[in-house]
Amino acid sequence: MQLTDRRPIGRTDVEVTVMGFGGAPLGNLYAPIPDEDARGAVAAAWEAGIRYYDTAPLYGYGLSEHRFGEILRGQKRDGFVLSTKVGRVLRPWREPPAHDDKFVDAGPFEPIYDYTRDGARRSLEQSLHRLGMNRVDVLFIHDIDIFTHGANQQPDMFRQALSGAYLALREMKDEGTIAAIGVGVNEWEVCEAALDEGDFDCFLLAGRYTLLEQKPLESFLPKCVQRGASIILGGPYNSGILVTGAVKGATHNYEAAPQDILDRVAGIQTVCQAHGVPMPAAALQFPLAHPAVASVIPGGRTAAEVTQNATWLTTPVPAALWTDLKGEGLLHPDAPVPGS
Repeated sequence: MQLTDRRPIGRTDVEVTVMGFGGAPLGNLYAPIPDEDARGAVAAAWEAGIRYYDTAPLYGYGLSEHRFGEILRGQKRDGFVLSTKVGRVLRPWREPPAHDDKFVDAGPFEPIYDYTRDGARRSLEQSLHRLGMNRVDVLFIHDIDIFTHGANQQPDMFRQALSGAYLALREMKDEGTIAAIGVGVNEWEVCEAALDEGDFDCFLLAGRYTLLEQKPLESFLPKCVQRGASIILGGPYNSGILVTGAVKGATHNYEAAPQDILDRVAGIQTVCQAHGVPMPAAALQFPLAHPAVASVIPGGRTAAEVTQNATWLTTPVPAALWTDLKGEGLLHPDAPVPGS
């Protein structure tokens, strides 16, 4: 497999490289990135052959979209695939919010949830202004999961999105404004519920089908194959732990990893080391073996991180590594693996 290999998004004409670029870090996720580092990261992605870029209004409250637009506007627009998201509109604030936030030194905007039909169109219009572009290719409804809204409010947000934003996305696809539509969340169960009710081309699923977690194999991924819907796999390192390993302070699902996760990662790492394979290489390559998965989209804060991701994607992984992971109970027995 080469990084420049392309796979279709659902039944659309959109094709993405098997590795994309996840844009959350460019929104100063957890720590600020100098503009020159951000430019260097995207330039390194382009040089490596990455032609799929994902962003969202949430990422740095417009900063990620602004940075992608500034850098990618110099390329021919038909030469890459770009996705962003709806579900929040950004409103300028006069004073910085008092609450803590994951995005540091972000744009001076407050994100307001809006999953209505008009809100989705307004969100896309705002995104196009920040990007400085006249279109995106793929548009996702963002964060209609329990992780974001809590168990009490999530059902109402889900219903609003399916009765509002989803209709806007369908209309925009029919108009030719966008080429593919989907849902971008942290929970596969919400993706499956959306697929049961709507005609979606793809799902951006963050962290839930990885070397560490394979629960979606039991129902959701087979349904995607049956319905012709693709998976864009965000967070392939499970928020970092599949890079750092089971060390003190390792992050899983945006928080400190609990002991059971640390133990499982330690087991995976031991098997990888026995075969002389960097664990992140196995983490990037594993999801792509499933026929529903079109692309993995790790982020990158610097050119060096992006280049390292590209190297890991093409690092040789012996078949015996996957066999041993299954034998140790560290990988779902029915999980497709590279080369199978």
